[in-house]
Amino acid sequence: MTREQFITLVEREQEALRGFLLALCCGNKGDADDLAQDALVKAYLSCAGYQDRGRFRSWLFKIAHNTFLNHRASLRTVATLDEARTLISPTSADSSFEHQSLYLALRTLPPKERSAITLYYLSGYDIKEIAAITDTSEDAVKKQLSRGRDKLKERLKL
Repeated sequence: MTREQFITLVEREQEALRGFLLALCCGNKGDADDLAQDALVKAYLSCAGYQDRGRFRSWLFKIAHNTFLNHRASLRTVATLDEARTLISPTSADSSFEHQSLYLALRTLPPKERSAITLYYLSGYDIKEIAAITDTSEDAVKKQLSRGRDKLKERLKL
């Protein structure tokens, strides 16, 4: 892949990538932007290995997902919505808008469940694609979706 081809593909997928990472980062725009930049650098450095067999977006999201997981490994997961509220950044994209409750509830999920929920419901990927992006089995994705939905229902009182 040439540099120009890479730039063209990234320009087409950049907004989707940022939206995906914003959801994974629970509305923290600063973290999402940092992760997007890291993921794009990693993608550019490994673009020679990209084979046009699949969708570029899936390949890019896989890199972004792994970047997110590496970043999350250095942070702690919160267990309750009250605990999540104490961690809200003033730079959160929706800190005073309609998605705040969802972001708070997503923040309480383990990273793998959060990724599955985000990819399935917010990015529109099917289970097979999510399994490929997250390097897990389809059964594992189904379990993550089920557990994540159950936890979100409980925490959001749906």
